[in-house]
Amino acid sequence: MTCFEPESVGNLIEGLDFHKFYFEGVTNRVPKIHTTMLNPSVHILGDDGACIAYIRLTQYIDRNGEARSRRSEETRVWQKQNGRGWVCVHVHRTGAPSFVNTASLD
Repeated sequence: MTCFEPESVGNLIEGLDFHKFYFEGVTNRVPKIHTTMLNPSVHILGDDGACIAYIRLTQYIDRNGEARSRRSEETRVWQKQNGRGWVCVHVHRTGAPSFVNTASLD
């Protein structure tokens, strides 16, 4: 299944995970947040570096019980470090904040 809808904030959604949030999250009293990564693009930078860019959709239930969506664009740079494995060494994000405090949103 694919769809464009207001909750997807102008993005094409594939599959059912995005929709399960609305069916399962609204009936649950525990604040719930669901993140979907859209269109990930990975660039390998040699043996010890990689960069990933994607659109991040964050779904949440606000304090009034309404389902909401926020969109941001993110880029993350990863470096393979001896003894630590892959470590995120840089993040760039535009758009909405990644942290959603459901108690303070309307």
